[in-house]
Amino acid sequence: MGAKMVDFSGWDMPIHYGSQIEEHHQVRRDAGMFDVSHMLAIDLEGPLAREFLSHLLANNVSRLQMPGKAMYSCMLNQQGGVLDDLIVYYLREDWFRIVVNAATCDKDLAWMQAQAKSYPGLTLSPRREMAIVAVQGPHAREKVWQAVPEMRLVTELLKPFQAAECAPYFVGRTGYTGEDGFEIILPAMQAPAFWQALSAVGVKPIGLGARDTLRLEAGMNLYGQDMDESVSPLESGLAWTVDLGAERDFIGKAALKEQVLARDLFGLVLLDKGVLRSHQAVNTAYGAGEITSGSFAPTLDKSIALARLPKQIAIGETVQVAVRDKWLSAKVVKYPFVRNGKSLIG
Repeated sequence: MGAKMVDFSGWDMPIHYGSQIEEHHQVRRDAGMFDVSHMLAIDLEGPLAREFLSHLLANNVSRLQMPGKAMYSCMLNQQGGVLDDLIVYYLREDWFRIVVNAATCDKDLAWMQAQAKSYPGLTLSPRREMAIVAVQGPHAREKVWQAVPEMRLVTELLKPFQAAECAPYFVGRTGYTGEDGFEIILPAMQAPAFWQALSAVGVKPIGLGARDTLRLEAGMNLYGQDMDESVSPLESGLAWTVDLGAERDFIGKAALKEQVLARDLFGLVLLDKGVLRSHQAVNTAYGAGEITSGSFAPTLDKSIALARLPKQIAIGETVQVAVRDKWLSAKVVKYPFVRNGKSLIG
């Protein structure tokens, strides 16, 4: 389909299919498809699966009671740093499915296996024979049903962060773009035919470049940029995923409780001409900060960023960002910047 391919965590991945901006608008306005098979699904099975996840994850899996319900969570080390962010699906009391990032999948699996030794009867099965295709956009679900009509009956009533099985497809109403749609896990051997069926009903292929600008507009963290092992979720805008109030203990909880929070993640909109990029220095009235993710936002026709800044800063304040040896003005805003195709920043 004319993709420009690049190396991404050892995978050959499309950076774009001609125009990154056109692909971005395609997802915001209609429907696009992403091959995200580089991400890894891991099946956790055993009688102590829920108990294990309660210890492993910062979010509270006790909220997962309906089969197919999904939850976003961070997996932390003992120091409270983020080993990875992931999605966990509850399928049965003895079966959960976890989807982790490509760059961290081997590390994640080794960490999980080491922690699982204290829980007899657990198995962790990496499903490397499975592909993952995300279809995102306001018309995404309807076009998936056009491509695979039998899927409609099983998935039409799914709410966001719910999944259902429609063999051979495992379909979650989840995504990484700020738009509606599905993420579909299926046998890798069947992925090319599924991809072509989607193309035949007008779903356009989308590369990594647009995936990044879409998730940034949606205010979604990228592992390795907006958080990693050196920072906690509390200073990464992810406090909402951390259940410190429950009695249960989880890995990293003690460290988080002791943390004196000096920074948090904020949104920035550039007021001057230029482009915000990761690692650019930010000067505020309360001390220094740094951009973690930045780019031009096609939906807004502005440059935006996520930045780790002193927590005292207020929404609406103006800060200075070092862009190519110049200090440019940017406004502090609450993110997400865009949701369901519409600007949220005024």
